[in-house]
Amino acid sequence: MNESRVDRELLVLVATYNEIENLPSLIDAILAAVPSADVLVIDDGSPDGTGVWCDQRCAVEPRLSVVHRTGKLGLGSATIRGMREAIDRGYRLVATMDADFSHPPDRLPDLIEPLRGESKTDVVVGSRYVPGGRIEGWPWTRRWMSRWINRFARWVLWLPVRDCSGAFRVYRTELLERLPPESLRAQGYAYLEEILFRLVRTGARIREVPFVFRDRIKGQTKINWREAVAALWTIVKLGVLRR
Repeated sequence: MNESRVDRELLVLVATYNEIENLPSLIDAILAAVPSADVLVIDDGSPDGTGVWCDQRCAVEPRLSVVHRTGKLGLGSATIRGMREAIDRGYRLVATMDADFSHPPDRLPDLIEPLRGESKTDVVVGSRYVPGGRIEGWPWTRRWMSRWINRFARWVLWLPVRDCSGAFRVYRTELLERLPPESLRAQGYAYLEEILFRLVRTGARIREVPFVFRDRIKGQTKINWREAVAALWTIVKLGVLRR
């Protein structure tokens, strides 16, 4: 990354594993939607050339940087690494989003806006489950699974958020500094619920902004029933901690 850049408002994190079909277009779309942002890709040694493409693009695009990791270490640890990078590099805001266009880049400005100026909001969640939000392209089984995981998380963890399991979010980094990302315990996708749980306990103020989630067209999804069961078990353990 070009360290001479003055604008340190926003770093957008994109964790990747075999996303060469999506990433080039996604990076263009992010930088078009938020020209002042920088983008950090955390790549888990993708064998399809995702990391190689990042290196080539970084050579001509100062707003893009990449961290290469050896092996498929997972979305949760990739996000934690990216949050630490955002803190250490001095960004005021850090956004997280998937690499498959299910989180629309053109909605990023709507997630950033509530965090500007004298706003009292600390975290903005792109939400599928508030009025105006919805899911397109999922079978009923996956819709059912997602709905009930979110309801379960809200009930067990007392979260004031309807979409607890979505990764389309923007955080104030000063908040993450008070809650070091490395302190998260969850493995797999349950880190999404855990970070909200821990931030709420510190008094974080969260706002949800609706968006339309569209299932990926290219590439393969990384979540399965085993991941869902693991997430539920982690939520139960966090619920015990809350009590």
